[in-house]
Amino acid sequence: MKKLLVFLILLFCIFNVKALELNISSKNAVLYNAKDDEVLYEKDSSNKVQIASLTKIMTALVVLDNVDDLDKQIIVNGEDLKGLAEANLVTAGFTVGSVVTYRDLLYGLLLPSGADAANVLTRNISDDFINLMNNKVQELKLENTHFSNAIGLDDENNYSSAKDLLIIFKKALENEDFRKIITTKQYTTSDGKLTFNSTVQGNSRKYNIDVSYIEGAKTGTTDGAGLCLASFAKDDNVELILVTTGALYDKKRPHNIDDAKTIYDYFIKNYNNQKVVEKSKSFKSLKTKYATVDEVKIYPSKDVIKYLADDYDRNDIKYKYQGKKVIKYNTRGKIGILKIYYKDILLDTQKVYMKQKLKFSIQKFIIDNILYIALGFGLLMILFVVVRKKKNS
Repeated sequence: MKKLLVFLILLFCIFNVKALELNISSKNAVLYNAKDDEVLYEKDSSNKVQIASLTKIMTALVVLDNVDDLDKQIIVNGEDLKGLAEANLVTAGFTVGSVVTYRDLLYGLLLPSGADAANVLTRNISDDFINLMNNKVQELKLENTHFSNAIGLDDENNYSSAKDLLIIFKKALENEDFRKIITTKQYTTSDGKLTFNSTVQGNSRKYNIDVSYIEGAKTGTTDGAGLCLASFAKDDNVELILVTTGALYDKKRPHNIDDAKTIYDYFIKNYNNQKVVEKSKSFKSLKTKYATVDEVKIYPSKDVIKYLADDYDRNDIKYKYQGKKVIKYNTRGKIGILKIYYKDILLDTQKVYMKQKLKFSIQKFIIDNILYIALGFGLLMILFVVVRKKKNS
């Protein structure tokens, strides 16, 4: 038994398709197809790593969970800004005494990645804000994430993984306010004193990197984390969500954006929505009973479209039908269930209906039931003879 198991494992290794390898600087990455709920590409995506300002995605998510009115005003105080300049942290530019809204602060948190915005928000939400972040970790059932600060400072207790960050980012994008903020290229605060610009858009223009398909993004950078990026883009009406961490940080080039371009470009150039199942094409024929035709073709109830490589193998599309094996001439309505797979991935489950009206064949009915007809006729003849004898007697 043990030898058989080893053989099967070796066989799997020999024939298993080699994972996609892309030339990127990032140590960790995951690309997710939101339409099909499928991971398209990953690289060491479960590793626990420092995540720099990608931390602020969770900060924003907790804020949005706890603030009903984003236009409520609050005042920036001295404690909010204490030590930020000395630590050389990026700030949005809020000053002591400024009257700002939660909305202003969220834009300052996510566009320029302001540590000052993070401090003002956390102070006004809860003295136990970090605990709220870790409660959210539990709620989202994240396995490799823990927070010790809301800014993204390097700390052995502030970590996540690309895969966990994907879940956090995906959850945040479900919030309309978060999505609006992260997709904004420029924002001016309610008092008109500050204007924030998208970091990704600014760096991509500066270094002439065409990532115009990126709709929204959050960057992160520290010595410990390297260059990080969470972003999302659209291709052929499919939303792609990408998280990368640990790209080379040499201050000469935004390698996180280069990596995003490499990954997105590969899929945009090589993938499209493919109509893998057409409701107009039969997938199986069933035998009939008492019908003028011997077989009837059955069809999927709807088209199935999946985001796949342009050179995908149609032989990898498999149909598993469960239902009636023989169709009678008067069969109507649901006749079974069809499960459609791409390799081992379930694409769709459909009810299969009999829509075609079959004509009754008296000839086939007689042939199939000749024994019973003969037996019935014989019994009638016997009955006729018996009745006649009784009358004659």
